[in-house]
Amino acid sequence: MSTNPAPSPEAETLKLERFLPYRLNVVGFFASRALGRIYGEHFGIGIPEWRVVAQLGEFGKLTSRDIGELAQMHKTKVSRAVAELQKRGLVSRAENREDRRESFVALTPAGQRIYAHIVPLALAFEARWIEGIAPDELKVFERVLSTLTDRGRLLAGGYRDVET
Repeated sequence: MSTNPAPSPEAETLKLERFLPYRLNVVGFFASRALGRIYGEHFGIGIPEWRVVAQLGEFGKLTSRDIGELAQMHKTKVSRAVAELQKRGLVSRAENREDRRESFVALTPAGQRIYAHIVPLALAFEARWIEGIAPDELKVFERVLSTLTDRGRLLAGGYRDVET
């Protein structure tokens, strides 16, 4: 005997193509895929590596924990990305004298050159992405996106492992 009642004919159905979390995921997928082609084909780095380079390029020397927080990446992804970038000579590590369990990560001159080359390509991509959206619409969208990000962080309980 089943204890679950049969769904009523009036029950709502979930239409993925109209479900906002799904739609946001699809948009993120397309953005990641398109951007991934830019830094993958031109510079041979993947999404996690680019996110580390981007955070270091913007903020300078950071710990892996800081990178994970800023880039919304799980610590194992950060660790693997940093190891790969270090192997390629794009980042260096220096001991954190205040906490020897962690180290500071920074872009090397080669990493800084890659960052300097990718930024204009990424900004040009963004400009193409938002073509046709009026400035006032974009301002509202950015406000709504910030609200959704804050709400998502709250609902997720602070979990960070977004793939973009």
